[in-house]
Amino acid sequence: MTETLVKVDLASSAYDNENVHNRWHPDIPMVAWVSPGDDFKLECFDWTGGQINNDDDAADVRDVDLSQVHFLSGPVGVKGAEPGDLLVVEILDIGTLPGADWGFNGVFAKENGGGFLTEHFPDARKSIWDFEGLFAKSRHIPGVRFAGLIHPGLIGCLPSHKLLDEWNVREKALFDTDPTRVPGLANLPYAPTAHMGRLKGSASEAAAATGARTVPPREHGGNCDIKDLSRGCKIYFPVYVDGAGLSMGDLHFSQGDGEITFCGAIEMPGWAHLKVDLIKSGMAKYGIKNPVFKPSPIKPTYNDYLIFEGISVDEAGKQHYLDVHIAYRQACLNAIEYMTKFGYSRGQAYSILGTAPIEGKISGVVDVPNACATLFLPTEIFDFDPSPTAAGPFKAVEGAELPIAFWKDKA
Repeated sequence: MTETLVKVDLASSAYDNENVHNRWHPDIPMVAWVSPGDDFKLECFDWTGGQINNDDDAADVRDVDLSQVHFLSGPVGVKGAEPGDLLVVEILDIGTLPGADWGFNGVFAKENGGGFLTEHFPDARKSIWDFEGLFAKSRHIPGVRFAGLIHPGLIGCLPSHKLLDEWNVREKALFDTDPTRVPGLANLPYAPTAHMGRLKGSASEAAAATGARTVPPREHGGNCDIKDLSRGCKIYFPVYVDGAGLSMGDLHFSQGDGEITFCGAIEMPGWAHLKVDLIKSGMAKYGIKNPVFKPSPIKPTYNDYLIFEGISVDEAGKQHYLDVHIAYRQACLNAIEYMTKFGYSRGQAYSILGTAPIEGKISGVVDVPNACATLFLPTEIFDFDPSPTAAGPFKAVEGAELPIAFWKDKA
């Protein structure tokens, strides 16, 4: 029987579990050791460690302590792994925990995390999603149901001291260019809420002072939020420390490309069944400095899409030069506006883009001055056909605003 190396109790605080951590640091001790070719299971908290409730009140999303996240299971050491190797991780299976058959999607307040469209959606919103086997539906968003592609939003290996120092220096330099910006330009080390796993005492305090926050993706993997890292995929991670130190968490039942609401997936606790192997000196052999992966052979099959375009012209009409970020934002805004014609509120439409298996593509980056980004919205997730017709759009759903909580000084 496959051994579960990390178990979680959803009724207890993640801080009480020494087999999880919420910072990246090379001194965090391994919770277990495995050999190349071994398989094992890891259970995971949701990324917030249980801060979000299954209710119709978005105050918990507004007030979430983002300095705590993400809670990661591990690190798991792989015998024989050395800096310069590639750690091969195959996700054999992944799923929900018993009794945890729901997840949440959040739009974070601009003052507390924000999101891709934070200027358009500055206040906290929440939608709850119930799981029906492979499918998800929400009491907060009528007329939509889709198959999930469960995946870890965050998975990676421990950094070396040298790499950690590089992260902290470059992110601090960016932060210092506009230190009062809201949301902030980077999330710097913050010791008071650090959980350093099995590292204790003064060693834990010292590591917490420089431990990297888990928010962004980096060279080691991390919070990449790639929806195609599901069962059957294979990931090749650069190894930076002896033993590699594999950790994972932030499980998603489903997500659209870009995870655009920031908490832009259906977040959940769960488990993963993994298998590991090594390619010795693989980083140099293949010229790899960031992870490479082969996607899952299993994915939701949708054959009909509405494809929305966006270009490098912002909401004020200002022209930008080949700006893909702005182009994808415009594609998202165009899709949201379209869905409101069928009865959805803008908040509901935004949540659909964050949770449903939309496809985002960079379609053109050479035709100056406009980059072209496209958003593929599967029409088959709806209970109705949203395709344009000569008769015009119709009210397909009784849309309503999602549960919303205004920032405290606006209440």
